[in-house]
Order: sequence, then C-alpha cells, then structure tokens
Amino acid sequence: MKSLLQGGLCPHPTKYMSDMKKKIILVTGGQRSGKSEFSEKLALENSETPVYLATAHVIDDEFRERVRIHQLRRGSNWSTIEEDINLSRHDMTGKTVLIDCVTMWVTNVFFSNGEDVADSLNILKDEFNKFTSHDAVYIFVSNEIGSGGVSPNAMTRKFTDIQGWFNQHIAAHADEVYLTVAGIPLKIK
Repeated sequence: MKSLLQGGLCPHPTKYMSDMKKKIILVTGGQRSGKSEFSEKLALENSETPVYLATAHVIDDEFRERVRIHQLRRGSNWSTIEEDINLSRHDMTGKTVLIDCVTMWVTNVFFSNGEDVADSLNILKDEFNKFTSHDAVYIFVSNEIGSGGVSPNAMTRKFTDIQGWFNQHIAAHADEVYLTVAGIPLKIK
C-alpha cells in the first residue's frame, strides 16, 4: 500500500495503537518552505488522530490568519494543545504529536528568562528531554534561521545562536531529520 506521502492512506491504521515505540523527527527549513504541511503528512502517516501542540502566542491579526490557515488544513481528527513553555506537562504516551513550532517555543523561553542564552538553552534541553521520555512519535517543526548573514543586533545574534544550538540538540536525538526547501523535503538523517 502507498504511504500518504506517495498518495495513499495511513498505511498502518491500527499499528501505532499497539506497538508504538519512541520516535523523534525534526523538520526544519526556512519560513514558508513547506515544513508544516510536510510534518502534518508525516503525522497522518503515523496516526489517524494526531495531536497538534501549538507553542505560539497569537499576537496580531496577521498571525491570527496564519493560525486559521493551519487549522483549516488540519481536519477534525486532530486534537490541539496550546503550550508555550512547559511541554512536559503533557504526557503523549502512545500518541503522534506535531510540535509547531520549536522557534516559537525557543522565543517564549528566551524572553521569559531575560534573554539569558545559557539558562534558556538548559531549560529547553531539560524540557525536551522530559517531554520526549515517553513512547510516542514526536514531530518537531523548526526554523533554520542561521543561514543568513550575521545580524548587527546583539539580541538577534543571541537568539540565532540559541535556536541553532537547540536545533542541534533535537537533531542529535532525532531518528529522522528533514530539511524543507521550496516545498521539497530532503531527508538528511
């Protein structure tokens, strides 16, 4: 049977219920690179009823519209959890969860800790390790923001550093890593 990404349906509609093991997937790429849509397809390959864990704060009308488009794309079979910092409060055992997105999660932790890079990075790593300690499929969506030039702004440089280091932490623990470019996912791990 073809997988969803090949145009088929969920290949194992009951398999994930009985013998799920922990699996971590990182999907990274630039803004509007197609990472969320690709990640949603991956989630549906693993579960008919995936969980969407949203880390963003809706800050204005433009962002509200982005959220609305994401919600329309997902069907009623998705459940949604909103959590900005403490992801480990939610036990995802036996589920497939799409975390969208790591960049907003990093933003929330970074600014709630006074832009302290070392402290924020330690909090993020600890929270990631606790959150992913259960048998579940975890699909993390993140932005690859360090591919441009070095910013003249000190805070932006600190944020780019923490985002890059945390992406590396997730990738080191991931079973699979994808880079999306122009809507095309490239498996790099």
